[in-house]
Amino acid sequence: MELIQQVGFLPLLDSGIAGFSAEEAVDDDCRYVLLPDGGWDWPLWKWKGPIVTEGNCVYGKFFNKKAGFISKEWWPDFCNYRRAIHPKPEEGSIEEAILMTLRERGSLITRELRSACGFNGPKMRGKFDGYITRLQMGCRIITEDFVYPRDKHNREYGWGWSLLTTPEQLLGPEECHCGRTPMESLNRMLAHLALILPDASEKQVFNMLR
Repeated sequence: MELIQQVGFLPLLDSGIAGFSAEEAVDDDCRYVLLPDGGWDWPLWKWKGPIVTEGNCVYGKFFNKKAGFISKEWWPDFCNYRRAIHPKPEEGSIEEAILMTLRERGSLITRELRSACGFNGPKMRGKFDGYITRLQMGCRIITEDFVYPRDKHNREYGWGWSLLTTPEQLLGPEECHCGRTPMESLNRMLAHLALILPDASEKQVFNMLR
């Protein structure tokens, strides 16, 4: 949580920039490991929920369609730029229907949202996930928390389901705007990341933000 506040932007897994991910920042014993009984343990994965709910940050698929964290300090600039290059969904589009459903319902786990939008047929899951990813890349949808199924002993298990919502509902509309143009926001983010990633090329940093 402290690192996210320090750097402002932190991909969860490999970002293409050496050392710049939560996975690479944690100790070896906090990374993914297969257990002898066939199970798995991954402390970093289990921390996602508490980080999202307590860490003063925003989580979603923001970096080349991969998940990561953005501090609330930097979210207005990131949202400002991303929404400029990923325009608002067109009227009558599937993306608009997904957003309207979330606005009406507040928040839904992915499979509930998929069902509410009528994506119940065969091979619909992958197609629907593509829409959700595009909406996250455009900062229209974020993850509010993670919900886990429970076994007969009331113990959580599995990978967990994303509880999706809109940033306006979770953070408030005022947190999705800033007093800068999209290009000013981009330049501000590029300058910041150049300082914390001195060994990364300008292209690598730009590709992460676009």
